Amino acid sequence: MTNDDGIDAKGIREITAAVERLGDVAVVAPDGPRSAQSSALTLETPIRAVKVEEREGLVRYAVSGTPADCVKLAVDKLLGRRPSLLISGINHGSNASINVIYSGTMGAAIEGCLHDIPSVGLSLWSHDKDADFSHCLPFFVGIVERALAEPLPRGVCLNVNAPRGEIKGVKVCRQADGRWANEYQQDNAPRPVPYYWLIGDFIYSTDGAEGHGYVPDQTALQEGYISVVPVHADMTAYHAMEMLGGYETL
Repeated sequence: MTNDDGIDAKGIREITAAVERLGDVAVVAPDGPRSAQSSALTLETPIRAVKVEEREGLVRYAVSGTPADCVKLAVDKLLGRRPSLLISGINHGSNASINVIYSGTMGAAIEGCLHDIPSVGLSLWSHDKDADFSHCLPFFVGIVERALAEPLPRGVCLNVNAPRGEIKGVKVCRQADGRWANEYQQDNAPRPVPYYWLIGDFIYSTDGAEGHGYVPDQTALQEGYISVVPVHADMTAYHAMEMLGGYETL
């Protein structure tokens, strides 16, 4: 278990409690918030891992690094055996659409893929620190159980997002076409040198929403469904390779 909101966040505490009955659980998570870290690694400073709890069936480590650091450190040093599944989350905030690129939650899940560990990233479309996870937890546990029973293809992890409020069901989706605009707010006070806050407006178009035969994850969320998107670490754009053939004649 890991996340990017920190080891004491409500989301990781609730999913940990919900899956303890499925087997031994090791929580290796950042010691504080590490949102939007993607797959970043700590290179310039040492990483510390402090065991904060241990009892039968559960051990918890607080790590000074990023979510991806947590996965690497867990596999290489802390666990002593390869886990059957990696769960990243539950994230406070959606990781649908383009957010999968920036997400520390999904960075950790993708890192799990690189270690041949079946991995699932779980997120709730709410940034509330005291968010109510009761409506999505049964679905999330069901998805975790399915991932344990039916191993995912090698190199593939799941990006799972839940809407706020009542859930109508689960849909297998594609990543929505979206982007962030007006991303920075400038301020000069109290000194003349300007500084900037990252804010941004999410722009999402439903044009061609049914393309590729699957509903976009953002659309599913807006309609009250949990979205499940398979994600893989291989970023090769295979559909573009043929058109690049001319590069080989340079």
